[in-house]
Amino acid sequence: MRYAVLVCGPAGSGKSTFSSTLITHAQTIGRPIHLFNLDPAAEEFEYEPSIDIRDLISLEDVMEELELGPNGGLVYCFEYLLKNLDWLQENLNSYDDDFLIIDCPGQIELYTHFNIMQKIVQVLTMEFDFRLCATYLLESNFIADRPKFFSGVLSATSAMINLEIPHINVLSKMDLFKTGRTAAGTIAQIGPKELERYLDPDPDLLLGEVNEKTNPKFHSLNQAISHLVCHFILLRFLTTADFGLEVCLRYKISTWSLFYH
Repeated sequence: MRYAVLVCGPAGSGKSTFSSTLITHAQTIGRPIHLFNLDPAAEEFEYEPSIDIRDLISLEDVMEELELGPNGGLVYCFEYLLKNLDWLQENLNSYDDDFLIIDCPGQIELYTHFNIMQKIVQVLTMEFDFRLCATYLLESNFIADRPKFFSGVLSATSAMINLEIPHINVLSKMDLFKTGRTAAGTIAQIGPKELERYLDPDPDLLLGEVNEKTNPKFHSLNQAISHLVCHFILLRFLTTADFGLEVCLRYKISTWSLFYH
């Protein structure tokens, strides 16, 4: 029985940093762990990947040779991977008893508009006997803009539903948020009680500012989506700052236990 975690989320959400932190932690406690780069557009890593999709196909080569754009090129790369499962199996068999961190691409369309990631999960679980879980990272500066946070929550929900594996959501880069430095240049002034409303999203939080910035004819749609998200009881966020990596790991282990036993 083999284990792996998919590290997902939008571009710039801290997936590579999170993966590196997991690897550092595992090495500190003496557990064998390896990085699997599943992003054909990746450029550099703190740790050299043990398995790298770029050894099979890279986005740069696809865009140059087939004259495809970034998104079309990514789809082609994953379709090519799914047609070359012997390459994947050969590489995975080199790490039979080790834990794998799978660093995934940041294009959320792969989770929300295509079934590519779902197919990869099915291959890993059904054909290669992996026990998988996923971590979806969302950058904390999304909190500074409620419509943007609403969008991030919908993306996280979509990923949870489509991947169909044990899953946790994490607000990343909380150190920048707490010091008031966000990517948008705004100053965050949200206390612990207000922050809790974002960690466990409620309809009023999601709807208020969203309705102010949209045409009234969309308010009913906003309300329906908001209630759908908030009544999806598995949607909750942890934070890397408040809960710590150790708690995230324990939470992930508990989701494995509930899902697979």
